[in-house]
Amino acid sequence: MADVNIHLALCQRLLDDDAKPVTSHPGHAGTRVLRASTAANGDVIVKIHRSLERHHQEVHAYRTWVPALGDRAPRLLATTDDPPAIVITAVSGVPLNGRRLNPEAEQSAYQQAGQLLKTLHAAGPPRLEPDWTAWLAGRVEYWIHQAGDRVPAARRAQVRAHMRALQELAPLSALPCHLDFMPRNMIYGDDRAVRLIDFEHSRYDLPARDLVRLATRVWPHRPDLRASFLHTYGQLSTVDDAVLGHCAHFDFLTSLAQQHSGTCPEV
Repeated sequence: MADVNIHLALCQRLLDDDAKPVTSHPGHAGTRVLRASTAANGDVIVKIHRSLERHHQEVHAYRTWVPALGDRAPRLLATTDDPPAIVITAVSGVPLNGRRLNPEAEQSAYQQAGQLLKTLHAAGPPRLEPDWTAWLAGRVEYWIHQAGDRVPAARRAQVRAHMRALQELAPLSALPCHLDFMPRNMIYGDDRAVRLIDFEHSRYDLPARDLVRLATRVWPHRPDLRASFLHTYGQLSTVDDAVLGHCAHFDFLTSLAQQHSGTCPEV
């Protein structure tokens, strides 16, 4: 109840004195979320971030890249750093992984998802600096240290070998990325439209990294969804495939961290 009161007070201070609570839930990866009703903007989402860094990343994404998605993503309505929170328009529907669809409808949804990610990746100019492959290799060392004995020595050596191979592909351009591009963040509405949410991990990165979790967790047993997605996103190059393969090992490490801590790891 205390969380609801905090979120509601934020919404009333930032947006609408007469806002009313609708539903609340713990959110994902340590965030807290309230759905509230307002007079001018209908239902809105009040989200308090678990860190100032994540807050600033999501605010930046909403202000610079998300507008390119039009009505296929929420709009930022208000923000504050104390506490680190945002108010955004509510998106109607349920996560794609929570909706039972026939194969044809699923394929259509993944075509839409491919177009959404293509649009997001094009929302900012490519960047070659810093060396993103070297940065990822450094992050892998951090996660190897965090995982400790949960990663056998042979597996650590394998991951490091993949990071060396990734660095050999440099220079690689970075683009605006979502970095938690999974069906849980794709909202399927009653109008059969797919909308993208949750941009707190968004930043410049290697665009193929946005495909790693689909490529390792969804597409292996649903090649039709891979084909549907790539029909609109675009076919992957040899370099894209290589980045996917190498970064899958990065995702392995962060998944271990998530299982150990019960939260979503930094990426």
